[in-house]
Amino acid sequence: ASLLPRWRGAAPVQAAILNGDKTTGATIMKMDIGVDTGPILAQREVEIMPDDTTGTLLPRLAEAGAGLLIETLPAYLSGCLVPAAQDETKATRAAMIHKEDALLDLTQSAEALERRVRAFQPWPGTFIPREDGILKILKARVQAGRCQPGERSIQGRYPAVGTGEGWLVLDWVQPAGKKAMPGNAFLQGSRGWVTLQV
Repeated sequence: ASLLPRWRGAAPVQAAILNGDKTTGATIMKMDIGVDTGPILAQREVEIMPDDTTGTLLPRLAEAGAGLLIETLPAYLSGCLVPAAQDETKATRAAMIHKEDALLDLTQSAEALERRVRAFQPWPGTFIPREDGILKILKARVQAGRCQPGERSIQGRYPAVGTGEGWLVLDWVQPAGKKAMPGNAFLQGSRGWVTLQV
């Protein structure tokens, strides 16, 4: 589920979102001894929408890949389609994702963190630590403004945390031991959130 040789490896869909790619896609390749290094038979591009998560993008990639496979196999089996070697100069790696990667590093930019929230949805998810446990971040957006990493405020009736560059506004969250809820609903029952109100 990538446009090889870009994002070879274990988590190509997440890598594409994390890195702000505008497109990804499906590749039909002939396997060899390497990891996603075999010659390419065909590719199909898929647009990454601004609000795409790994969970929403994967089904579209699966559909694109299935259709492409049906189109490609007859030509390949008849000998009309010759696999083409990958361009090694354009190769990038998509590292395996681990559960501990879910912790958001608030020294990064809000833009990078918003992509991380989308890339890690549904697994492993993302969270920030709180005094009473973790706060899972299910959906977020970027808002410009001066702030310090970890600073907490309210932006347009929604909770926000300061990052290395800009505010990360928390649209949907899940407090420890509770159900998912909109950020504004979370604020109604969350005392002590605000360190600065805007």
